[in-house]
Amino acid sequence: MKQELPAVSAMPPQLNRKLSAFHLWGIAVGLVISGEYFGWSYGWATAGTLGFLGATIFVAFMYTAFIFSFTELTCAIPHAGGPFAYAERALGRLGGTVTGLATLVEFIFAPPAIALAIGAYLNVQFPGLPPKLAATGAYLVFMTLNIVGVQIAATFELFVTIAAIVELLVFMAVVAPAFSWANFNHNGWGAGSHFGFTAMGGVFAAIPFAIWFFLAIEGVAMAAEEARTPQRSIPVAYSAGVLTLVTLAFGVMIFAGGSGDWATLANLNDPLPQAMKRVVGSQSPWLSMLVWLGLFGLVASLHGIIMGFARQIYALARAGILPTTLGRLHNRFHTPHRATIAGSAIGIVAIYADDVVSIGGQSLTAILVTLSVFGALTMYVMSMISLFVLRRKEPGLERGYKAPLYPLLPAIALSGAAVCFIAVSYCNFLLFLVYITLLIIIAIISNNLTR
Repeated sequence: MKQELPAVSAMPPQLNRKLSAFHLWGIAVGLVISGEYFGWSYGWATAGTLGFLGATIFVAFMYTAFIFSFTELTCAIPHAGGPFAYAERALGRLGGTVTGLATLVEFIFAPPAIALAIGAYLNVQFPGLPPKLAATGAYLVFMTLNIVGVQIAATFELFVTIAAIVELLVFMAVVAPAFSWANFNHNGWGAGSHFGFTAMGGVFAAIPFAIWFFLAIEGVAMAAEEARTPQRSIPVAYSAGVLTLVTLAFGVMIFAGGSGDWATLANLNDPLPQAMKRVVGSQSPWLSMLVWLGLFGLVASLHGIIMGFARQIYALARAGILPTTLGRLHNRFHTPHRATIAGSAIGIVAIYADDVVSIGGQSLTAILVTLSVFGALTMYVMSMISLFVLRRKEPGLERGYKAPLYPLLPAIALSGAAVCFIAVSYCNFLLFLVYITLLIIIAIISNNLTR
C-alpha cells in the first residue's frame, strides 16, 4: 500500500529564507546604531574624553578582529541560535548552554536601556509624556512588527537604519563649526581618579561604554537561517557593518566632545540633542530634526535586538534548554511569536525597575548596559574558543568563508575579549556577581527542564 505524504498544511512552519545581503547589513548596523546616540557618554563620566577615546580604540580593534573571525562560524553553521549552535558543536552541551544563556543576557538587557532612551528623547519634544510609558509603547509596537513577518521587519529595519546614519552625519555637520580640540582635551584624563587608581584604570572602567558602540552586531548570526544565501551575504553584511559602525562611533564621539563642555553631556541619556542644543539653540529646527530622526537610531536597535533575542530564545527552546513552548512558530507568519512576547515582557518589567534598582550608585541604564556587556564578552570568548576547536576537530567542515590571518586575528579577538571581561568585572564587581548568579540560576532551571 502506497504511503501518503502529509499535507503541506500539516507540516510544521519553518523560518522563511527571504533576507538579502542589504537586509543583513541593515540588521548589523541597526542592531548597534543606538549605541551612537546614547549610553556611550557614561564613559566620559568614568574616564574623561581622552581616557574614553583610548578605551574606544582598543574595543574597536577587538571588535574588528572578532567580526572578521566570527563570520567564519556564521557561514559554516547558519543557525538561529548563532553562538549557542557554534559552542554546542565545538564544546558540547554545557558549552553551548553557557554561551546561549550569556547571549540571551546580552540581548534581553540591552533593549530596556534603549527603550528608556527612546522615552527620554520623546520627553524632550513632549515634556508631558512619561518616558516609561513611551518606552513600554515602543516595546509593544516593535514586538508586534517582529511577529508579523521577518521580511517586513527587516525592510523596516533597513529603512530606519539608513535614516539614522543620515541623521548622525547631519549632527556632525551641524556641530562642526563649534568643534575645538581644546574643548575635547580639557580635563581629558581627570575622571580616571574617580576610581582611586591611575588614569589607565579609568580607561579600563570605561570599556563597557566603549563596547556599547558595537554591542549586538553579532546578532546577524541569528538571522542566518532566514538569509537567502548565507555563505555569500553574511560576510558582506558583517564586513560593511563593522566598518560603518567604527566610522560613526569615532565621528560622533569626537564631534560631540569638541563642541563645548563635554562634562555637561556625561551621564545623560540624550547627549546628542543636548550637544546640538548648545550649538544651535533650543528653538532651532535642526534640534527638532535631531530629536525626531534620532529616534530612528534607537528604534532600529530596539527593533533589531527584539528580532535577535526572539531567535535566541526560539533556538534555546527548540534545543530543550528553555521551555519547548517558546520554540514554536506562528502558523501564519512563521515567526517565533511566543519567544518575542516572552523576551519583551522581561524588558518591560526591567523598565519599571528603574526606581527600585540601584547597584553601586549607578543608574538603571548604566546597570543594563553593563549586564549586556558581561553577556556579550562571555559569548565572544566562547565563540573564539569554538572557532579554534572546530578548526582542529572538523577541518573538513564546509565554511564558505575563513577568518583572515588565522590564527592571529581570532587570537587577538579572544585575548581582547578576555581583557575586557577582566576589566569590566574588576570595575563592576557587584554587577559581576549579579551576572554570574543570573547565569547559574538560569542554567540550573534549564538543566532541570531538559531532564
